[in-house]
Amino acid sequence: MTLTRKPLSRRSILRSGAAGGLVLATPTIFTSRAWSAGYLNEPMGDTVTLGFNVPQTGAYADEGADELRAYQLAVKHLNGEGDGGMLNTFSSKALGGNGVNGKKVAFVTGDTQTKSDAARASAKRMIEKDGAVMITGGSSSGVAIAVQSLCQEAGVIFMAGLTHSNDTTGKDRRANGFRHFFNTEMSGAALAPVLKNAYGEGRKVYHLTADYTWGWSQEGSIQKYTEPFGWETVAAVRTPVGAGDYSQYITPILNSGADTLVLNHYGKDMVNSLSQAVQFGLRDKEVNGKPFVIVVPLFSRLMAQGAGDAIKGIFGSTNWHWSLQDAGSQAFVKSFGQEYGFPPSQAAHTCYVQALLYADAAQRAGTFMPSAVGAALEGFEFDGLGNGPTLYRAADHQCFKDVLVVKGKENPSSQFDLLEVVEITPRAQVEYPADMLGGELGSYNNGV
Repeated sequence: MTLTRKPLSRRSILRSGAAGGLVLATPTIFTSRAWSAGYLNEPMGDTVTLGFNVPQTGAYADEGADELRAYQLAVKHLNGEGDGGMLNTFSSKALGGNGVNGKKVAFVTGDTQTKSDAARASAKRMIEKDGAVMITGGSSSGVAIAVQSLCQEAGVIFMAGLTHSNDTTGKDRRANGFRHFFNTEMSGAALAPVLKNAYGEGRKVYHLTADYTWGWSQEGSIQKYTEPFGWETVAAVRTPVGAGDYSQYITPILNSGADTLVLNHYGKDMVNSLSQAVQFGLRDKEVNGKPFVIVVPLFSRLMAQGAGDAIKGIFGSTNWHWSLQDAGSQAFVKSFGQEYGFPPSQAAHTCYVQALLYADAAQRAGTFMPSAVGAALEGFEFDGLGNGPTLYRAADHQCFKDVLVVKGKENPSSQFDLLEVVEITPRAQVEYPADMLGGELGSYNNGV
C-alpha cells in the first residue's frame, strides 16, 4: 500500500474551521498556559507529551495494567528503542522509530478508577498541567464517553482504549474522538450465528447486565441478533459495577424457567459472576429439556485467566487474541512477551495500536493540530496491526475489521492458552450504516 499525506477534505475543513481556526468557545474549566499557542498544548520543545488514562484501581484494574504496559512499549518503539514491534509490519511507513514530527514521545499517566468523574479529573490534569496533546486509554465505556466529551471541550484528540458500547461512536460520538476497538453491534452480529449453530433455536434467556452504557448496549445487541431465531428474554436484571458478590442475582435464575444465562459483565465482575454461577450448579442443570448454557458476549484472556475452569466451553467475542498468526500479531506478541514475560491481552493490543495510529496520523499530517490529525485518520485504511485490513470510517470515527468469536478451551496447554478462536467473522458481516446508531460528530476543536 502506498501512502501519502492526506490533505484536509472539504468536509473536514468545514468541520474544523478554515485553516484550523476558531470552532468552539474556550471551556471555562481549562486555564492551561497553552491557550495562546496555535493549538492547545502545541509542543515547543524537543518532546511531545501523551496522556495515558487507565484504570489502575477498581473492577477493571487488570485491564488497565495491561493497557499501561502496552502504551509504555509503544513509546519505546516510537522512540527507536526495542525491536520496533508492529512498526515493522504496519502498512504505513511514515514513522521511522525516531519520534514523531522530530520530537521524542513522552508520557504522563492517570488513574480513571473506572469512574467517570475520576477519569475526567485525571484527563483534565494531564491536559492542563502536563501539556498532553492527546489522551488515550480507559476500560469502561462510561469512562470513555466522559473523557471523550472532555477532550472535545478542551481541544485535544481522544484515542479511546477499551470501550465496547455502541454509544461511544454512536449517539455520544465526538469529532475529536476515535475508536479502534469494536462495539456491541459487531459482537452481536458475529456471535449470534455461532450461538444458533451451537445451541439451536427457541431458548429462554436470562440477562445479568452491568448497569451502565456498555451493559445496556451489550444486552440490546444480543437481544437484537438472537430474538429472530426464538431466543426469548425472560428477565434482564441490572447489576452495579464492582458488586463482588452476585449470589443474590444468581439465585432467582434457578426458578426463572431460563435455560440460558447471558453475562453482560466485564473484568473482575465477569470473573466473579461466572465463577459464582458455576458454583451454583447452573452449568449442570437441564431446563426445558435442554442443557443450561452460559454466554459471555465480550471475552478477554485476562478474564479467562481469572475465571479458570469456569470458562471452559463458553462462547464470546473478542477484538484480538494473542494466538493469531498474522505478522503484526506475532510481532506484537514477541515484543510484549520479551518486555513483560507473558502474552498481551486485547486491551493491551488496542491501546498499543491506538498509540501507533495517532503517532502515524500526526506524522503524516506534519502537525499535532487535532483537526489535521483527525483528517489524516478519517477514511484511513491500513493493515499489519493485527486485525487484518482495517478502515477508520470518516463518518463516525469507528474502525471496521474482522471480529473474532472465541470459546473457553476444554484442555488448555498453559495458563495463557485459555481461549480458542472458533470463527473469524468477516468485516463485511459486521459493518452497518454510519447513521444507524445516531449521533453527530460536530466540529473539530483545536483548543484555541
